[in-house]
Amino acid sequence: MTAPAPALPRVTDLLPHRYPMLLVDRVTELVPGERIRTVKAVTLNEPWYAGMPADAPFDYPPSLLVESWGQSAGLLASAVAAAPRGQVMLFGSVADAAFHLPVLPGDVIEHRVSITRALTDSVIFEGSSHRGDDTVMTVTRMVMAFRAAELLRPADPAAAPAGTRPPTLSSPGKAVR
Repeated sequence: MTAPAPALPRVTDLLPHRYPMLLVDRVTELVPGERIRTVKAVTLNEPWYAGMPADAPFDYPPSLLVESWGQSAGLLASAVAAAPRGQVMLFGSVADAAFHLPVLPGDVIEHRVSITRALTDSVIFEGSSHRGDDTVMTVTRMVMAFRAAELLRPADPAAAPAGTRPPTLSSPGKAVR
């Protein structure tokens, strides 16, 4: 008798993203440390389609397709082990992303992401996105890194170097540094 397959994780259990920037709907396959397949259903209900004229092209924005694929990569990286306490997962770079076909409302996109190399604090991915048998995007390389949150944002904003502190409001409409 074979053991039952482990349950697939919920997207919201592994990613901090929520509406409107959660761009992965479901995990369909996961081999931790190796590969993942996820699904994104594109609909006209998404905020970037609001107010578009009827004669405008309804192609899904390529930047959001890359973001959705990158969230799938983040799911794969998080599936091995959640980021250590105090660590933040950051998108580092993407190389040779090629868009082969437009993605339209009503399309269900399957992202296929594989780890090509895992380092102590960074992960390198490759893969593709598909609509049925058609490849809509390929990604040669995406890098994600884990960094300490305190290095990204000082605990005491007053201690941040000059010019990097967020503005504070002293009166309505007037920013003070």
